[in-house]
Amino acid sequence: MTDVKLIIDLQLFTEEKTEKASPKKKQDSRKKGQVMQSREINTAAALMASVLALKYSGGFMFRTITEATYFFRDLLYTDILNESIGGYKILIYMIMYVTKAVVIVIGVGFVAAFITSKIQVGNLFTTETLKIKPERLNPIEGFKRMFSMRSFVELVKSLLKIGVVGFVGYSYLAKNIGLVLKSQQLKPIQFSYMIFELSINLAIRMTFAITVIAILDFFYQRYDYEKNLKMSKQEIKEEYKQSEGDPQIKSKIKEKQRQAAMRRMMQEIPKADVIITNPTHFAVAIKYDEDKFEAPYVVAKGKNLIAQNIKQKAREVNIPVVENKPLAQALYKEVEIGQMISPQLYEAVAEILAYVYSLKEKI
Repeated sequence: MTDVKLIIDLQLFTEEKTEKASPKKKQDSRKKGQVMQSREINTAAALMASVLALKYSGGFMFRTITEATYFFRDLLYTDILNESIGGYKILIYMIMYVTKAVVIVIGVGFVAAFITSKIQVGNLFTTETLKIKPERLNPIEGFKRMFSMRSFVELVKSLLKIGVVGFVGYSYLAKNIGLVLKSQQLKPIQFSYMIFELSINLAIRMTFAITVIAILDFFYQRYDYEKNLKMSKQEIKEEYKQSEGDPQIKSKIKEKQRQAAMRRMMQEIPKADVIITNPTHFAVAIKYDEDKFEAPYVVAKGKNLIAQNIKQKAREVNIPVVENKPLAQALYKEVEIGQMISPQLYEAVAEILAYVYSLKEKI
């Protein structure tokens, strides 16, 4: 019979990731530079701020442009190559006027983008994103990324922006085409202001359209971020083991600690003067040592099986066992091992100790 090799893809048995990412998983991802951020929001904020700055600083820009126009016009009547005004100085003047005209618009846009990014990401500095990863150089992985869901979403987003911006621009221009045709009757300065106002209003409408797309992108990016960080139940268990320790090991440690405490407690029973019982559910070992405490104190206590063990140990070492149900319950609930009994129990315990001491004297 021909041997048949059975190949099993273990990925088919990979546990589905259905659980939300833990704070530790998010923190680790953040250290790697993987954060929830919509760059479309940053772009929309920068555009909106720049357009509004352009709208409300238009007068300043016009004055700057007019000033530059007059300056360079006057140069036509001078020798630009003479010693007083050389080509280098003209370049400097051009840079100064251009900077003066656009610095407000560009500056406001930059600040808006910075603030928006800061709100989304917070304080983050990491070099992980700068490291060269082998998978990035793998052509097969690159091909997969080209046809991934993220690439498809980016394509749809780009087409949507082109379509929406184109539609908004066409609709606005079609609505105002008559105004543009009538502008031939305007003076040059009036025509310039009209074109400026039309351009600003068009830019505002386009920016609003881009902002709507950016808001949709923000919710998608948050969904995609949380989806990529989801964990399987096994991953949560492994993370818990790493951060808190293996529950089974911790349980065994606690059990050993409890057993050690129990052995120490049972070793103290021979030192007790009396065991006060329920009689079956509670057992409390009492000791009075005036050199150690000014009142009787509890050296051991337990209920159910532990209570039975305490009584058994007491019988083995000839410690008197006295039945007093209400007192045994009160001592068990109110007094911890190694602590003195409360004042309200002095009289009841004193009577029992007196009885025990009288028995010892008779013996």
